[in-house]
Amino acid sequence: MGSDGLERLTSEIVACRKCPRLVRYREAVARTKRAAFLDWTYWGRPVPGFGDPAARVLVVGLAPAAHGGNRTGRTFTGDRSGEWLYRALHRAGFANQPTSVSRDDGLALRDCYIVAAVRCAPPQNKPTRAEFARCQPYLEREIKLLPNLQVVVALGAVAMDALLRAWRALGRDIPTPRPKFRHGGRWSLPPITLIASYHPSQRNTQTGLLREAAFDAVFAAARDLLKGGHLPSPATSSR
Repeated sequence: MGSDGLERLTSEIVACRKCPRLVRYREAVARTKRAAFLDWTYWGRPVPGFGDPAARVLVVGLAPAAHGGNRTGRTFTGDRSGEWLYRALHRAGFANQPTSVSRDDGLALRDCYIVAAVRCAPPQNKPTRAEFARCQPYLEREIKLLPNLQVVVALGAVAMDALLRAWRALGRDIPTPRPKFRHGGRWSLPPITLIASYHPSQRNTQTGLLREAAFDAVFAAARDLLKGGHLPSPATSSR
């Protein structure tokens, strides 16, 4: 079933060594560490998806942070982006708590599953095209293993492109013209609705490109879709 399949896929992802550059980098970071985390035993492996196997909402990010997910072993856990994401998910009712600092901190997702387009921390946070391609089958399988999926939230243009590539590879239709990223944009890709959001990276949040109200609106829209509600017009700014 879906839950068993996700567990098997998680084991396969954690053992993956398909990308030599990423293997070298993630393991080097785990050895050298950051001064603030010298007492941590870094995960230093690919970071699998996390969440509710019965989820109707899938959140797709870019890749684990070198000293976030690569340290903690859970996506969006232990970094500033995760602080924003889990606060928003908690406010929208998709998480039981607003913080995520380690794999054993009690966080549980409700009706939500979170993955990254690339499962290993990449240098300069920039995976190569080949690295995206090697990870894509994992995303395709996760989509198939989430039978109740209704909404996908893509965090950033790169994650959105990765989702669209996986969707097409699964034989699903892509709207014409091809969806072009904009914060708050929504597109129908039956049987799901795709919602785009700026990534809650420090660069986006510290510059004010992404504000919490605009981020909250994305997950409120996802919640409204699950209720079969009418959505307001797509957001065109983050203010």
